Amino acid sequence: MPFYSEKVMDHFANPRNVGEIKDADGVGEVGNPVCGDMMTFYIKVKDNVLDDVKFKTFGCGAAIAVSSMVAEMAKGKTLDEALAITNADVANELGGLPPNKMHCSNLGADALHKAVENYKSKMGISKNI
Repeated sequence: MPFYSEKVMDHFANPRNVGEIKDADGVGEVGNPVCGDMMTFYIKVKDNVLDDVKFKTFGCGAAIAVSSMVAEMAKGKTLDEALAITNADVANELGGLPPNKMHCSNLGADALHKAVENYKSKMGISKNI
């Protein structure tokens, strides 16, 4: 069994921001067919800031912990700050992930970025390249 940090176990056992935002401003969905993890992020944006972030994740404990941490890290950030959250930031914030679970942190940041990009495209905001 892989070793998980206390922070990973806490976010797995007590995930924050679980759920769906029915009238979300942006939605991002990613999946990894190899491991079966699926993540969907929902964001509400107010004055260019992520006012609310929720997620629904189907996957292993690490995937749930990553989703919870990403939502916590993103809430209150500007759109650009949210896009700057990297997979490594998420893993570091969780106190590390076992090597065979690092792909889970990639999914979390990717799903968040897709939700922000979805919002930007709806609003006609051009992507930062």
